[in-house]
Amino acid sequence: MKMRNTLYCFLLLLFVSIRTTAQDLPFANDIREFKKMDSISAPPQNAILFIGSSSFTLWKDVADYFPGHTIVNRGFGGSQLTDVIRYSNDIIVPYRPAQVVIYCGENDISSSDAIAATTVVKRFEQLYSIIRNRFPGAGIVYVSMKPSPSRKKFMPKMVEANARIRHFLQGKRNTAFIDVYSKMLDRNGEPLKDIYLDDSLHMNAKGYAIWQKEIKPYLLKQ
Repeated sequence: MKMRNTLYCFLLLLFVSIRTTAQDLPFANDIREFKKMDSISAPPQNAILFIGSSSFTLWKDVADYFPGHTIVNRGFGGSQLTDVIRYSNDIIVPYRPAQVVIYCGENDISSSDAIAATTVVKRFEQLYSIIRNRFPGAGIVYVSMKPSPSRKKFMPKMVEANARIRHFLQGKRNTAFIDVYSKMLDRNGEPLKDIYLDDSLHMNAKGYAIWQKEIKPYLLKQ
């Protein structure tokens, strides 16, 4: 009887531990919401998949910017590359994308002064490998990190990470690196202020118009 009670307590603690861990995973609610949306209306297969952080999350009308393209937006705000990697089976695999457009890395760099540009690049390389191994024929597009006024002190690291990611993608088939960073600076090399919301981090319509112009030529013809 004592052994049975001990086993019961152990299993109960194990269950509680697993349940708590699952509940504590960051962005779990966002992923559940995506799955709920997909259960209500099945997303198209072989679409252009946008994944990454809040710059995509807040681009609610992204499909209107690119008429003639079938786009699925699965960006979730605040995410880092590690989060996109963690949920790759949830936000990439089910959609069997023809092309994946990525905006992520800015939150990685701004999360800590200890995060080096090379760390972010390694995380991107891991995400690239996941996509390429699972979908060998899919296009992979990386949108460079943007120069947000509120994150000005991180700009040198972003410049370095952008350059390293561009170099990594060079020569790799069916890939593209899109430079939005330089297009969002004034003639003095400072971030344009009128393309951002009051938080000096997220973009307004003017900012997204710049992205539209730079991204459009690289989208898969459908």
